[in-house]
Amino acid sequence: MAGRRTKTVKNYMRKPWVVIPTYNEIGNVEPLANALLDLAIPALQVLFVDDNSPDGTGELLEKLTCRFPGQVNVLHRTGPRGLGHAYGDGFRHALAAGATALVQMDADFSHQPQEAPHLLAALETADLVIGSRYVTGGGIDPAWAVQRRVLSSGGNLYARLILGLRTVQDATGGFRAWRRETLWGIGLERIHSQGYIFQVETTYVAHRLGYKIVEIPIFFPDRQVGESKMDLKIKIEATLRVWDVWRRHRRLTSQDRITESQ
Repeated sequence: MAGRRTKTVKNYMRKPWVVIPTYNEIGNVEPLANALLDLAIPALQVLFVDDNSPDGTGELLEKLTCRFPGQVNVLHRTGPRGLGHAYGDGFRHALAAGATALVQMDADFSHQPQEAPHLLAALETADLVIGSRYVTGGGIDPAWAVQRRVLSSGGNLYARLILGLRTVQDATGGFRAWRRETLWGIGLERIHSQGYIFQVETTYVAHRLGYKIVEIPIFFPDRQVGESKMDLKIKIEATLRVWDVWRRHRRLTSQDRITESQ
């Protein structure tokens, strides 16, 4: 009798984690956790990294860990706030727990949960996958004001030109999937940015180290619940810090990759 065929799980997909920073997202975290777990991604772990939200987000996340034991996790941060701090701590936590692939995303549904499996699937031929608003098939909410469109696309183009990211169309996009080896290789200790420039810095370091970056199109709707943390001041600061990223990492080569054994 013929043996039963079994589906081989790729090594990078054996323990996928989704890492989500939160600050005052009490209206989004429960539906987001439900939506991610409904995707039926085998062995998926969801990690919320809360920056001591005063609106009760952290307390609600604790209840979700009890409702979904072994699937939903929360990391409470009490140190300096910031997107880079939150992602750094979240990535380290997931890697220490054995994550083989990591998805990073926002908590406000601008990054749509149903796209996460596509990001993970694209890791089969890539080291880093970016959900892109600016490749063919991608897009942003048509309700965005002209100023917001110009700041977003202009800031992205500026960063790409300064850093020589000619093959990356969305260097500022924050919906991504990483192989474990790629996050180890870029060296999280190299990443100094703590605001939204974190996305640009990690992209540039991965590029300089020679990792294969693939973009897949996503639609980026506006949030429906809660308030955006992005304002004009943050965007201008991020634009100015692109030069710091270039100076810090411009000499990196593939020989500078870090391995877990180091």
